Amino acid sequence: MSRKTVQLYQQGKIQTAIQELIKDIDSDPKNANNYLELSTYLLEQGAIDQAKKLLVQAKGLVAEPQTMDYNLAICYYMEGDFDRALALLDTIPNNDETYYQKALVFHKLGNPQKALAFAMSVSKTDNDLFELLGDIWLSLGDFHKARENYMKISKDARSGKLNFLIGVTLFGSSRQEAEQYFNLAKQLDPDYYQNAKKQYDSLLKVIKQGKEK
Repeated sequence: MSRKTVQLYQQGKIQTAIQELIKDIDSDPKNANNYLELSTYLLEQGAIDQAKKLLVQAKGLVAEPQTMDYNLAICYYMEGDFDRALALLDTIPNNDETYYQKALVFHKLGNPQKALAFAMSVSKTDNDLFELLGDIWLSLGDFHKARENYMKISKDARSGKLNFLIGVTLFGSSRQEAEQYFNLAKQLDPDYYQNAKKQYDSLLKVIKQGKEK
């Protein structure tokens, strides 16, 4: 990545950074790094279609077209085309990035066992991985392991979603503590809280009934 454009982007001068990269691509259309950097910024800004078109164009110009495939797979994933994302990821040599992305795709496809296998293959841990592992264990019904992974994320880095799901994992063992996390989720992200409350209402009722019995 160009140090200049990275600095511009980090300073919040997003459009300037994008324009600089477009100029760089025009002057050196075979430089793969410029396409990768620009597509990454476009994806971060939610311009998925633009990023996808850029990467497809780049594949016809750069010396090693396959270098575009990981970012292109992310485009397909963000569009919800999980099968196509997975098919492309399968052509890329496995590393932490592809393992993580495959775990995401299988989780979205409703295959938590495969998602877990790929997530557990990632060697470098970070908050994104802990959150994904928590989500996968939750979908498998293992509340203890889900909470264990969520709790590895520091309190100040937890989103409304994370606090709500920690509450879900605690609901059967400590209702009072669970409510504290639900309230925190409501404060941090009221929109997510309302949607999640509806989504998990049936599950929480089942847990409550099971505890009462």
